[in-house]
Amino acid sequence: MFDVAGELLGWIEEGRDFAVATVLAVGGSAPRGPGAALAVDSAGTVVGSVSGGCVEGAVYDLCLEALRTGESVTERFGYSDEDAFAVGLTCGGTIDMLITPVGVRAPARTVLATALRAAARREPAALARVVRGPAELLGRALLVRPDGTEEGGLGGHRDLDRTAAAEARALLEAGRTGTVALSADGSHCPGGLTLLVESNVPPPRMIVFGAVDFAAALARAGKFLGYHVTVCDARPVFATRARFPEADEVVVDWPHRYLRRAGTDARTVLCVLTHDAKFDVPLLKAALRLPVAFVGAMGSRRTHEDRNRRLRAEGVTEGELARLRSPIGLDLGARTPEETALSIAAEIVAARRGGTGVPLTVSDTPIHRDGGEHPGAAVA
Repeated sequence: MFDVAGELLGWIEEGRDFAVATVLAVGGSAPRGPGAALAVDSAGTVVGSVSGGCVEGAVYDLCLEALRTGESVTERFGYSDEDAFAVGLTCGGTIDMLITPVGVRAPARTVLATALRAAARREPAALARVVRGPAELLGRALLVRPDGTEEGGLGGHRDLDRTAAAEARALLEAGRTGTVALSADGSHCPGGLTLLVESNVPPPRMIVFGAVDFAAALARAGKFLGYHVTVCDARPVFATRARFPEADEVVVDWPHRYLRRAGTDARTVLCVLTHDAKFDVPLLKAALRLPVAFVGAMGSRRTHEDRNRRLRAEGVTEGELARLRSPIGLDLGARTPEETALSIAAEIVAARRGGTGVPLTVSDTPIHRDGGEHPGAAVA
């Protein structure tokens, strides 16, 4: 639901009734992950997507029906062998969906508004909602923040909120969205009820070192992929906002010094495009020892070998060197800065999602993989 936070928050502030369909779980090949949402207001206006078009029409009708009845429903959409053109996923997967009416008097509306406001401000938070269980608990919501504060509640047994908050906080720390099975008394015995926990975390970071033409193209690609993009270079004449208007930040500093204070995490992507030893070596020595998602460096194969030799001389181990993706990018035959940025972005996606980088034409791996993280996804 956080992927349409801005629109839904506007609807709440305008006093609109609406229904929201949220993906609970997917199986096989499905285009959207848990947490993806489509919403319909009482005038028939639609925002969001749950399937990339496969079942949107049927979900739209279910939302209108939920608005009419005021009742939440769950629905499963899957592939039909008998009729491939029936409502369902022609890609062969399944989607479990929750459709919830959110009227002006809905008990969870205030909590939803707070959660959507946090998402719009890019503040980390997790929203736990009862999606299966006793009728009196359906739709109840609990908002959990990293600092331990909570809002709302699921009702029922006094231990339910405590257990739900702990589960939600764990998923928030991992940046994941998913379902949790609990009993109505708050124990971990499955079967009593199911919670959907949607995590909203700030977008992952891409830090591009080297204020070169390739960096400008990569900054655009990084923004397109949902990263918070920083361009860093020690040369103020090159590291300017005018040259990198798409970047969220342009920093003038020595790369290794900036990296020490940059605030990286396990989702951070580091792209070193300087291919200058005086910048590369101290930067990569530090980068390869950080628990980040990706470290790549530009340069010819000769530059790569020379850089590895210098890094070994600085005490970088073979295990640390094995984390370095150099020369950076997939083999696309790229020549222009834009094509090179595309090849780098493709390698980042492949590394993030566990892809092989080979054409799907000659691959038998799943097209939609059940793994990896949701950017700004929301991760899902």
